[in-house]
Amino acid sequence: MSLVTRSLKSRFFSALEGIGDGILTLTTPEGTRHRFGSAGPEADLQIRDWRLLPRLALRGDVGLGEGWIAGEWHSETLEGTLSLALRNLGLRAGWGEPGRLQAMRMRLVDRLMRPNSLRGSRRNIRAHYDVGNEFYQLWLDPGMTYSSALFGEGDDLPRAQARKNARILAQLTPGESLLEIGCGWGGFAEAAADHGHDVTAITLSPSQKGYADARLDGRAEVRLQDYRQVTGSFDNIVSIEMIEAVGERYWPTYFATLKARLAPGGRAVLQAITVPDAEFSVYRRRSDFIRQHVFPGGMLPCSAIIVHEAAKAGLRVQDSHAFGPDYARTCRIWCERMMQQRPRIERLGYGDAFLRGWQFYLEGCAAAFATGRCDVVQVTLDHADAAA
Repeated sequence: MSLVTRSLKSRFFSALEGIGDGILTLTTPEGTRHRFGSAGPEADLQIRDWRLLPRLALRGDVGLGEGWIAGEWHSETLEGTLSLALRNLGLRAGWGEPGRLQAMRMRLVDRLMRPNSLRGSRRNIRAHYDVGNEFYQLWLDPGMTYSSALFGEGDDLPRAQARKNARILAQLTPGESLLEIGCGWGGFAEAAADHGHDVTAITLSPSQKGYADARLDGRAEVRLQDYRQVTGSFDNIVSIEMIEAVGERYWPTYFATLKARLAPGGRAVLQAITVPDAEFSVYRRRSDFIRQHVFPGGMLPCSAIIVHEAAKAGLRVQDSHAFGPDYARTCRIWCERMMQQRPRIERLGYGDAFLRGWQFYLEGCAAAFATGRCDVVQVTLDHADAAA
């Protein structure tokens, strides 16, 4: 072990001594076990290669995910271990934040190399959604819904996804025409068409469009189109977990488009993943594993930003419903189903690093929603002058 690694090991162990919420059992590459913390949920961390520590010191929590993919560490309680880290934010000091040069490089990649321009958005969306319909079919619900479910008592995942769709539909006006911005594989579009709406659904993913076209079979118009290129007006607009892919620079354009496309008396419903208002100013200045490796060009808003940007565009919040714990539950189900399908995923040609990356992403999201570091909200908007 080099002198640098020894120094990093000492610092790392000192940081773990500060655990105040939870108990962590750490196993070193040499097989030595250490226990940190005295009360709370238990988790395990197995370091398999000390190269993890220089990676953490250099790239912070992005390096934590990269180290997981590389097999430098493991945990039988991955969500629990990540939740413990989120509950003990003092552990981030020197480990959760990347070095200055790495942080600058990550921000440059996020903001300059992955812009959500008309061309950039297509590239960014396809990087995630065109992995292959077969992959997603193995672990999403039969309706192919890739957004948080809304659970009621006794609901399984398909019923909870149907409940989510039903709540959105209940927020809309009786008007027939409906624009869905970011339609995925057509699950909500199908529910809206069955509810009597004349649906226009847009996506930037050719794989999703092909699937949605076949699924809807003429019951809705599915377009391969950017939201900025839509014309006309619609009685209702729905956008389910699409704003996260818009990018901060384009939020004013996104809300201005909602305003311009929404007919008088109409309503728009957004389902959005958010970060806490108080943490947004810090979040927006840094990068993370998801923005670097999962959703290029992505950026989460906070609830205050949604209200602010909507107001600037001439829209007002008419209703808001938060259900973050349901997203933690949704992610757990997805991850469990995905891991059960590992042999079939491997037969599709995806290797161990790919699967570990998705496991880290899904269990990390579950941890973020379970600990309140992220939330999900359904926000209903109408024209600000509607009450005049």
